[in-house]
Amino acid sequence: MIDLKGHSALITGSTKGVGRSIAEAFAAAGANVVIHGRKRDAAAEEVLAKCASLGVQAEFVAADLMDETIPVVDRVFADALAAQGTIDILVNNAGTYIDKPFLEMEWDTYNRTMRLNVAAPYFLTQRFAQHWIANQVAGRVLMIGSINGRLAEPTHSCYDTSKGAIEAMVRSLCVSLAPQNIRVNGLAPGLVRTPLTSIIDRDERFRRWMELHTPNGHVPGSDVCGSGAVYLCSDDAWHVHGQILLIDGGMSAWQQPDMPDNWQ
Repeated sequence: MIDLKGHSALITGSTKGVGRSIAEAFAAAGANVVIHGRKRDAAAEEVLAKCASLGVQAEFVAADLMDETIPVVDRVFADALAAQGTIDILVNNAGTYIDKPFLEMEWDTYNRTMRLNVAAPYFLTQRFAQHWIANQVAGRVLMIGSINGRLAEPTHSCYDTSKGAIEAMVRSLCVSLAPQNIRVNGLAPGLVRTPLTSIIDRDERFRRWMELHTPNGHVPGSDVCGSGAVYLCSDDAWHVHGQILLIDGGMSAWQQPDMPDNWQ
């Protein structure tokens, strides 16, 4: 069991899905956590109670990171530090999957996606990096990308673009911040069950098709992301910089599965 005792983390977008799984995995490893969501609703209370039950401090900050970037980033940064006092791990998980085919894309949808998926993690990391450098804190940043940063889908050009930007951001900020004793890495899930991918359980044909496209044959829950996130933010990964860990059942290694003879 990797130990995160003595560390405190802010995980954006952590009331459900991948963010919640990471928050609970951090708490299980002993880290204090600041949960973030747009509002303190039943889902927020549930994850707060779960983390607190694991014996750590669990606090909450509310903000819509799709709002105007600099004011909302400044507020989240200040509120998180006020809630926990010290934070040395930042997990940029909050993201959206609102998309249209490329030829139908308009500015508002593009701008909202990029504001939340790219601008918010960029400037929130900047705020924490400035704070960590000034206070000589060995910070750790984890960017949550997606297999869509590597493999494109024809109807998801904006989302694909935003997740490709996350991978480039990981490498660029690694080069900028590693000399300052700040580690930046990324985690890229394949298809996992979250509120954004509810079609998996609504459409059996889609689920079977995606299982076929995954070498290990599984479309798991978001909990598969927790242990990888804990490792990348732990002292055990002290020499891991600028890397993207894909948790995808081998999907990114497979050019194209063979169609079964009896596929229906």
